[in-house]
Amino acid sequence: MTHENLIKSFLIDEFLPEVEPSELTTGYDLLTNGVVDSLGLLKLIAWVETEFDVTVDDAGLDPDNFRTIAAIDAFVARAAVPAEAG
Repeated sequence: MTHENLIKSFLIDEFLPEVEPSELTTGYDLLTNGVVDSLGLLKLIAWVETEFDVTVDDAGLDPDNFRTIAAIDAFVARAAVPAEAG
């Protein structure tokens, strides 16, 4: 299940209110293009944790996990998978 539309809606509401959803592609680099700065990244991470009930641990703090809508969606998918019992 993809959460791209929900992620896109959050990003537009919080960071790009003048942008139409059709204009923001899933591969658009949010960090390089200055949409999300360091403070915005913290806000985004907090939202991801709350919205998707996942924990962003030290390994998950890699900015590449939050660079694009597709990367955020993939991170959420990985983080939501329960650890296999060993």
